[in-house]
Amino acid sequence: MDADAIIIGAGACGLMCAVQAGYLGKKVIVLEKNEKPGAKILISGGGRCNYTNQFTTAEQFISENPHFIKSAFNQWTVGDTISFFETYGIEGKEKTLGQLFPDDKNAKDVVEVFTATCADLGQEIRTKADVKVIEILADGFKVTYEKNGKTITLKSEKLVIASGGLPIPKMGATDFALRFARKNNLKIIETAPALVPLTITGKDEEWFAQLSGNSVFCEVSNDEISFEENILFTHWGLSGPAILQISSFWRRGEVINLNLLPNENIASLVDGERKSNGKTLLSTLLNRFYTKKLTDALGKFLPLEKPVASLTKTEIESISKTIHEFKVKPAGDKGYDKAEVMRGGIDTNEISSKTLECKKIPNLFFGGECLDVTGWLGGYNFQWAWASGFVIAQNI
Repeated sequence: MDADAIIIGAGACGLMCAVQAGYLGKKVIVLEKNEKPGAKILISGGGRCNYTNQFTTAEQFISENPHFIKSAFNQWTVGDTISFFETYGIEGKEKTLGQLFPDDKNAKDVVEVFTATCADLGQEIRTKADVKVIEILADGFKVTYEKNGKTITLKSEKLVIASGGLPIPKMGATDFALRFARKNNLKIIETAPALVPLTITGKDEEWFAQLSGNSVFCEVSNDEISFEENILFTHWGLSGPAILQISSFWRRGEVINLNLLPNENIASLVDGERKSNGKTLLSTLLNRFYTKKLTDALGKFLPLEKPVASLTKTEIESISKTIHEFKVKPAGDKGYDKAEVMRGGIDTNEISSKTLECKKIPNLFFGGECLDVTGWLGGYNFQWAWASGFVIAQNI
């Protein structure tokens, strides 16, 4: 055997698994298709890497089996993640909503923690290694990969597949894990882009496009869930944190609701303004909360040039509906090119929640994004990657 385990994928899960295995004196070889390890880590949080979230629980994850991740999160907590990175000089700083970023460092430093520690522990990371064949042997696994035109074969008793999901193809993402799972009769939960911008086409396209670049704090909701964060108008539709969040719960054909003024009541504001200065135009009132461009665009639906004292009861009801119940029916999403994560994946019922070992194929482990575990925006998916990498390392 060439190693105790072969790990396919040098992303967050694979790298954490390699380091944790090294702590336990286990020798692993990590095979990475890209030129460098940690491709998605490097672009996360705009290159700053929101590496965990202080509020992580199972509630912030989408899965057909929502209880599956609880065991991993009991074994590797947010506190463990914070302590791990502090050991290597990365102190967490909260940005918003529990998101932790490196205080005075960035995503490159996060990747460096793993590459340097793997080197110290004698763990090999082989880049430009394109895995072609996995053979299941009586005593382990045989992995054949290509590198620089050469075909190389490795054997190990245990195998870890942490090759990620379908986003982002230009960064080397593939359906490798899903193909292998299907080939070996493991059930797949239907996949789709998640944490992804939504597109608007048809008669409403021009209205949204004219607002491109405008951002507004909003409550975005559907029948299932709601999020309060900024939305961003784009020339093709909607983006921003609240839109990315709702996209994981949105299905084609559904309408989403935008409350464009979640912390106020527009009818009450109008009433208050009437008492203090009834000559105030509705546009002047709205400009206190929105950019002039957004206020002007809302003029398609609202009597902007009317003094608030002149507004009828029917008009105020219409204004309230527009501001607090702005309905949007997205045409679709921007796909895996722009998605941060994948929804769906390998059915967690195929995997032991305690060890992340495949139930049908002994000594085979899956972790990270290829499983049917999808976190919200804001460091949750990293926490799942670190936790799953740790759990696997204990069992290989």
